[in-house]
Amino acid sequence: MEAVLLTLFVIALVALFVSVPLRPGAKSREKRIEDPERAELEARKEAKYRQIRDAELDREQGKLSKGDWAQADAELRREAIEILRAIDALEERR
Repeated sequence: MEAVLLTLFVIALVALFVSVPLRPGAKSREKRIEDPERAELEARKEAKYRQIRDAELDREQGKLSKGDWAQADAELRREAIEILRAIDALEERR
């Protein structure tokens, strides 16, 4: 009985995985990612997040004083917010 349930569970997982591209909205997600302006903003966002993580690591390792880190962190987060707002504005135009 357990083997049958396990087999059904595995089949359901495979069906779920295979059907993802066929669901409504899958193509709209692909179009958003293929949009060059959106892709550029997403790349900038990921780069900014990486810079924030790097600054936090530098603070933890003692490479940045608390004051320097606070200033850098505030600036990086401000820039990240600007990028997120640009992404939101792009979505609203579409």
